[in-house]
Amino acid sequence: MAGRVEGKVAFITGAGRGQGRSHAVRLAQEGADIVAVDICHNIEGALPMATPEDLAETVKLVEALDRRIVARQADVRDFDALKAAVDAGVEELGRLDIVLANAGIASAGGPVETMAASSWHDTIDINLTGLWHTARAAVPHLIAGGRGGSIVLTSSVAGLQAMPGMSGYVSAKHGVIGLMRALAVELGQHRIRVNAVLPTNVNTPMFMNEGAFKLFRPDMENPGPDDVAAVIAQFMHVLPVGWVEPEDISNAILFLVSDEARYITGVPLPVDAGALIK
Repeated sequence: MAGRVEGKVAFITGAGRGQGRSHAVRLAQEGADIVAVDICHNIEGALPMATPEDLAETVKLVEALDRRIVARQADVRDFDALKAAVDAGVEELGRLDIVLANAGIASAGGPVETMAASSWHDTIDINLTGLWHTARAAVPHLIAGGRGGSIVLTSSVAGLQAMPGMSGYVSAKHGVIGLMRALAVELGQHRIRVNAVLPTNVNTPMFMNEGAFKLFRPDMENPGPDDVAAVIAQFMHVLPVGWVEPEDISNAILFLVSDEARYITGVPLPVDAGALIK
């Protein structure tokens, strides 16, 4: 039985680890070849980013599934580098069908009156402008292919609700929803569908860290996962879980990019354990 994206090529940003790696592996399991991009160096004021070794591990995991992968280090803030990466991938793999604009950061943030200006600019530049760069670099290949295609932008539950001390992140993720809708309207004539996923907390380094845990347990000096899970489940989610797994987001994306969702476009799809109806 053929895979759900058999013979297609997917361009994925932030593919070095976490959700991006999970997306690459899940689509490869279903028959896709991958163009993988990650910044592979840290950004001041943000949580540690993926490393070159992380991106190399993603390559190994995809190749172990007998799929092809072209991996490049590139910063989504740098349009020329991003374009060079997707151009090289399309040249080697022969086509482009799927775009997952997934790269993002979680910055220190804080109240507006004390937040560093650099934190605001980096968050907006990566979490919103970086997605626009990704679309701008990839869309010409989708159009030229003449087969339609699918784009999924990674937003967040913060794309539809506010969170204190995170004005940059919330603003960027709200902007992603607007960008998704604008792209859906622009690209529908080419049979290119554009949707967004809105994850809640995900079991990746972006959430599973002491800083994030302290948001939920400020009463503790060094809270760990066991200290916050019940609190998150009670106050943030309808379903009794503290977070979801990367594969849960990947499975939602697989549906959105497959032919099963061939008439779905312009949709913000929460994968949030009920956070947005809490």
